[in-house]
Amino acid sequence: MPTEVGHVVRAEARFGAAFLRRHGLLVLLVFVGILLPLAGFGALAHELREGEGFFFDVPLLEFAHGMQRAGFDRLFVVVAALGYQYGVVPLDILLVVVLGWKRRLREGLFAGFAIIGSALLNLGAKPLFARDRPSLWESIAPEGNYSFPSGHAMGSMTLACVLVLLCWHTRLRWPVAIAMSVFVVLVGLSRIYLGVHYPSDILAGWAAAIAWAYAIYALVFRGGVRPCLNALSRPGKVQG
Repeated sequence: MPTEVGHVVRAEARFGAAFLRRHGLLVLLVFVGILLPLAGFGALAHELREGEGFFFDVPLLEFAHGMQRAGFDRLFVVVAALGYQYGVVPLDILLVVVLGWKRRLREGLFAGFAIIGSALLNLGAKPLFARDRPSLWESIAPEGNYSFPSGHAMGSMTLACVLVLLCWHTRLRWPVAIAMSVFVVLVGLSRIYLGVHYPSDILAGWAAAIAWAYAIYALVFRGGVRPCLNALSRPGKVQG
């Protein structure tokens, strides 16, 4: 019996080692893309539910308020609008429609589930945590609903993750990743500058969006299937 157990253990070890050699990078990416953001969101949510504040929230808000001037006001009002109703939402819809029209159905399914699910998660989380908006000063672009997590942060980060993951196996990956990183950071900064979100709201929104987008990607493209965007210039075969 001990000999049989030893054989089983060695066989499992060999199988595990072979699996990690083939898929170790993928396992690492899943860990980084899903578990770490989830852990970050969980830590933020736990502290918030315990009624404890975050030491960096008020100082960063006050620092942003100290930077206020007319030019920045106009810039961040525009960025905030592009980060939701006048930018991210239309791009979300356009992306899903174009992918469907080009018969990239698996890619369209991923984009649609990631985007819609992220929005629903945000709508469900806000009343669950019921965190009031900052009230350190009167904002030039006030908001009326709850603060945690930031919808602008979640929406912009979800779109960024979807685009980067879809483009990752193409030569566009780095231009898209850099452009979307700049955009996401600007959207987050705009919400802090306008005084309508705590920095922790932004961090929680980013973490939730990354975890959700990576989880949907792992489900839709399981089994080693990769997004196929090299035929977007013409309709292709329907993907299963």
